[in-house]
Amino acid sequence: VVCVSFAHQFAALFDFTVNFDHFQILRAIGKGSFGKVCIVQKRDTEKMYAMKYMNKQQCIERDEVPNVFRELEILQDIEHVFLVNLWYSFQDEEDMFMVVDLLLGGDLRYHLTQNVQFNEEAVKLYICEMALALDYLQSQHIVHRDIKPDNILLDEQGHAHLTDFNIATVIKDGERATALAGTKPYMAPEIFQSFVSGGSGYSFEVDWWSLGVTAYEVLRGQRPYEIHSTDPLDNLLQVYSTNSVYYCPTWSKDMVTLLRKLLTVNPEHRCSSLAHVQAIPCLSEVDWQMVYEKRVEAGFVPNKGRLHCDPTFELEEMILESRPLHKKKKRLAKSRSRDSSKDSQSVSNTHTHTFADRQSKTYSMALCVMTHYWIRSRLYQLSSCRRKKMLLIMETLTTNASPPQENDYLQECLEVVQQEFVIFNREK
Repeated sequence: VVCVSFAHQFAALFDFTVNFDHFQILRAIGKGSFGKVCIVQKRDTEKMYAMKYMNKQQCIERDEVPNVFRELEILQDIEHVFLVNLWYSFQDEEDMFMVVDLLLGGDLRYHLTQNVQFNEEAVKLYICEMALALDYLQSQHIVHRDIKPDNILLDEQGHAHLTDFNIATVIKDGERATALAGTKPYMAPEIFQSFVSGGSGYSFEVDWWSLGVTAYEVLRGQRPYEIHSTDPLDNLLQVYSTNSVYYCPTWSKDMVTLLRKLLTVNPEHRCSSLAHVQAIPCLSEVDWQMVYEKRVEAGFVPNKGRLHCDPTFELEEMILESRPLHKKKKRLAKSRSRDSSKDSQSVSNTHTHTFADRQSKTYSMALCVMTHYWIRSRLYQLSSCRRKKMLLIMETLTTNASPPQENDYLQECLEVVQQEFVIFNREK
């Protein structure tokens, strides 16, 4: 009895499984194209986090699963003081969850909409902190591709952290990216050039351009170029060749020089590395170790007495959401009870389906999903050779398979997501 008790205690001590029940849901604080965000508290440690959750069915219908998996794949391998770091990932029947650092200072977009006037010193510190983050990402071969005020969050002391890696990409060994990805007003000219006229692609320099646009907007309250998300691609290249950036006469020469170097149209001449930034005269005397340790006082500190987000997020979750998060436990319990009842009633019917039929149906969906993405996990990694063999087997098995019905297709998609979603726990 003692041995059994000890075994249970030992197992519990090293059980790193994390799920939805381990967190208390406090309130909704945001939403984006790939999901919603709420504040949570881990029950055992009482630590506070932000929990991003994405409905599986919606992600499948919008073809967003590859982006979610890409973000998870990247976040599990990186950690930096000026990034919003991933702590846990898990799933249930409805949603995929990512638990990340909680930043209570709000994002820069929110503060711009609140008409906050940022001074030069505040913007310089943001540039320094983001330069350290970008230098780290470059060392990990990662191009973020979506730096903008919406994706830079402040902590309670006013320090900047980069988030949202769902369109980031990894490039190695001199590779060049070619995909049209990003938010148009913040995308570097070479991205459009590559897509419109088939250029040589782009690399890490695009993130430094986006940082320049963001810094300019935070300082002035508007972007350096009049570009909108609806503008045709062919017109965008003309914008950079026919329009010049306006620099306010009240700005210091050092600030103008810094922004000019970041907003250089030619990527070969653009300030695009930490070394380049450190060589700029107005930043030459910065103590970068102090910046890294967050010992440089921020020029803007968010009011600690308020929550820096749109209050309607919580109202929408409580009133308009058809599947509110705070009712998930009860909802899933009912669903599992119904499924269990159905399973017990249909046991006798399961033998009418042949093994080949079930294989054909499952592999058909797996082939569709797996040809679009492959998930690299510390626990589950397939070599390129093995992947090719598996795809070849799937193609052979599905040659004579009839296309599944819509509901069957969705269910099979959900099953593949369930199997391939990467479970992560940074505490391990």
